[in-house]
Amino acid sequence: MLYHLFRFLMEIFPQIGFLRLFNYISFRSIGAALTSIIIVLFSARFFISYFHKKQYLDFARETGIPSASDKSGTPTMGGILIAISFLTSSLLWASLSNIFVIISLISFTYFSLLGYLDDKAKLKAKSGEGGFSEKLKLILQGFYSLVFTFLIFSNLSPLPESERANLYIPFLKFPVFSSFIIYGIFVFFFFIAVSNSVNITDGLDGLAIVPSTFVISVLGVFAYIMGNALQSKYLQFPHYPGSGELTVLASCFAGAAIGFLWYNAYPAQIFMGDTGSLAIGGLIATLSVLLKQELLFPLLGGLFVAEAFTSQVQDKIGVNFLGKRIFHRAPLHHELQYRGLAENKVVVRLWIVSGILALLAIATIKIR
Repeated sequence: MLYHLFRFLMEIFPQIGFLRLFNYISFRSIGAALTSIIIVLFSARFFISYFHKKQYLDFARETGIPSASDKSGTPTMGGILIAISFLTSSLLWASLSNIFVIISLISFTYFSLLGYLDDKAKLKAKSGEGGFSEKLKLILQGFYSLVFTFLIFSNLSPLPESERANLYIPFLKFPVFSSFIIYGIFVFFFFIAVSNSVNITDGLDGLAIVPSTFVISVLGVFAYIMGNALQSKYLQFPHYPGSGELTVLASCFAGAAIGFLWYNAYPAQIFMGDTGSLAIGGLIATLSVLLKQELLFPLLGGLFVAEAFTSQVQDKIGVNFLGKRIFHRAPLHHELQYRGLAENKVVVRLWIVSGILALLAIATIKIR
């Protein structure tokens, strides 16, 4: 809204040079990040107190690791705080007429609501296992993924028609193939996988929020480059007019995440719950597809991939098929705890790993 307001004022008062700042994505990104941080820091204590009052408290799952039991009684559904901060800042600083922004906000909101309903079901059942069934959650995720896939190929797509079915690989300048059917199937499953990978990673204090910030911030850098005709041409990226606005959204999220980490760091005063983790996963998947960086995710989001891989191998292959555990514990962060690492050391070391992966992902901008 601020973007549109100041654009309107600039037409009326062109002599006021300050108003031109709102034309710059860099300026609005800084303002967006600061706004998100301020919203979280000034409202978090109210939400924590309110969730305590309403008994929106976490019910720990049995992991076989003693420290996990200490989590019960901590307020959950903190994703509401992230969502309010992110959406408010986005509405203030981003262009609301930009189709890239509209699609991204819809994705974030849908998955946030899905996570909220799942968290409410857990609270009602008074059990960490009492939320939506895996089948129902996959159906609801699959529904949106299917709609999103059709949207990407429709006339409403923000992508140029020649780019809609292209699949790119990091370090290569040109798409490896272009097929509407194969790419459509790929996007459908990619969306579901990414949204769930963040959900699986959210198991220790602060573990998921920092890697998420790395991933979305790097995607924001890609958005800035691909939305700029000169930069995209120089670095030999496809140019997607309007995609630069996603940089503002990435900054909105980064600010919200930093503010949330203030209260989510060990020992956590609030958890994001599925309300936050599913919404973050949905946003990452959306940005990745809109920027044609789906295959960058295994590198950029390598921590999420490792967490999801260990969890699914343990559950689907080990327990269900072989009838025994493949790992001592799953996902990855619980395996590291089982091996004797303290929780805060596991979290910080995985932050470091995700930071290194983010740097490698940035290197693909130039090494192509």
